[in-house]
Amino acid sequence: MSILDQFRVDGKVAIVTGAGRGIGRASAIALAEAGADVLLAARTADQLEEVAEEIRQMGRRAEPVVFDMMELDRLGELVTCAVENLGGLDLLVNNAGGSAPKAFLDTSMRSFERAFTFNVTTAFEMTKQAVPAMLARGGGAVVNISSAAGRMPDRGFSAYGTAKAALTHLTKELATDLSPRIRVNGIAVGSVQTSALETVLTDDNIRRLMEEATPLKRLGTPEDISAGVLYLCSPAGAYMTGKLLEIDGGMISQTLGLGLPDL
Repeated sequence: MSILDQFRVDGKVAIVTGAGRGIGRASAIALAEAGADVLLAARTADQLEEVAEEIRQMGRRAEPVVFDMMELDRLGELVTCAVENLGGLDLLVNNAGGSAPKAFLDTSMRSFERAFTFNVTTAFEMTKQAVPAMLARGGGAVVNISSAAGRMPDRGFSAYGTAKAALTHLTKELATDLSPRIRVNGIAVGSVQTSALETVLTDDNIRRLMEEATPLKRLGTPEDISAGVLYLCSPAGAYMTGKLLEIDGGMISQTLGLGLPDL
């Protein structure tokens, strides 16, 4: 067998959350290119349909589902949809997440808890719902999209950074709980050029500062991350579980401080 064959996921079924754009979109397309059928979950119908059509053009099946991941008691519906319409479930990419940075004293308890729910609880419950369907197919793989912010403290990230740190540890806990039949790994993402980052990249000077602060001197692309997703989902990553890939351009500190003053 060729080494390239180890990156194939032919006949597998994947769920990718937050699949309408950015890292989720790139991950869904990468898995489809490697042979998987994909259920796409996100809140924006037109974005989902664009991704689904691109996957169908590859000859793979795509099931777009308009869905709000914060409706925790409905997450099982995504698994049911994958089983009924695509034949089962083997792979799960918990990509949906995020939280806007804010000064600590301006971060309400409600927004802190929402950041935790959106980034951690959704991944916990989505994985829990997926496990029986994966076991019915002999096993599977889960990839959690975390962040470099989970290991690099910086002002303004008490909610988001804490949530991503928790997601990283949850990844290790779930890997222990679900081994040996289901592998669970994560990716610590650096500064990746997505629509979310565009809200920060308001001028060329900010981009230049971020690039200069990154050892590889560029921002990441969604495809940089999706390559890691495919590796962790495919037989190429079959001897990995409970680990975190750091795909961040070599970051050793935050690339763009918010400039929040001392109290």
